Amino acid sequence: MTTQGTQPSSMVTGERADLLDVLHKHRGLFRVTVQGLTDEQARLRPTVSELTLGGLVKHVARTEQNWARFIVNGPAEDAIDWANVDWSDPPPEVTAYSDGFRMLEDETLAGLLAEYDEIAAATDALVTTVDLDASQPLPTAPWFPPGGRWSARRVLAHVVAETAQHAGHADIIREAIDGQKSMG
Repeated sequence: MTTQGTQPSSMVTGERADLLDVLHKHRGLFRVTVQGLTDEQARLRPTVSELTLGGLVKHVARTEQNWARFIVNGPAEDAIDWANVDWSDPPPEVTAYSDGFRMLEDETLAGLLAEYDEIAAATDALVTTVDLDASQPLPTAPWFPPGGRWSARRVLAHVVAETAQHAGHADIIREAIDGQKSMG
């Protein structure tokens, strides 16, 4: 299943249909930025940023998966203590997190897109069933307010924002590779 061009089920209406529609729209725009690329092109860093298109696909997919998991289970027990990371000698979990932004040599763009499709389908199923008012405490991190909570609705809005923001990053990277733009 591909997230690009899919439409919310006609059985889903109202707010849930709107959430699915906007998720599909921004996932589709994001995927346009990697259409027709080779694995080598997906690994390129044509800007001063560390970001690559393959790394962005991997990051967006796993971020969506982690937020969907958060909606159901709350914050991860093994969350990284970002305030106390020794960046001169980062622990393995920080290195693994950083690898989530890179397309590694043993990964393919097709494989990362297939993983994204599976994650998107699982998120879509969650949108159709979850109590949108149910909330979870935010994980402890410097970028979240202490004691904060997010509803499932707020988390899904965040997933849309993350996807849209990274689609913009991807568009800049793709344009630097071969001039292709997702819009305009």
